[in-house]
Amino acid sequence: MPQALSGWTSKTPLQSATKEADSAAATLKSGQAVQATLHHTREVAYVVEPDKPGGSVAYGGILAVQISKAGTYQFSLGSGAWIDVVSGASKIASTAHGHGPECSSIRKAVAFPLKPGHYIVQISANAAPTLDIMISPKL
Repeated sequence: MPQALSGWTSKTPLQSATKEADSAAATLKSGQAVQATLHHTREVAYVVEPDKPGGSVAYGGILAVQISKAGTYQFSLGSGAWIDVVSGASKIASTAHGHGPECSSIRKAVAFPLKPGHYIVQISANAAPTLDIMISPKL
């Protein structure tokens, strides 16, 4: 596992929020993987409608992240869930998509160019009520 992803092997439980106002308690920290508990999609008040909200049996949630240094950041996910990174009321366009290293449980990796500031991370269309997720500087 590359050094930037070393935190993937030790996940901390984290309850996702159902609305932006409660997202401070669901904050991701760079280099620290979490197992996020999600909610039925119909219970989540997304800031911006996800491109792939998922059906009535899908799960999703809202997380927060604070960026202190500009750069490209990778969100590693343990499933094929949809991820949007939101600033204000605008989605940030992703710049790369891929998979994690072989022999890892990282199924999906999505990169976003982020400036210093606060962002909302929207998860949608997950098949299970939990999701392993981590943010790290892009490899």
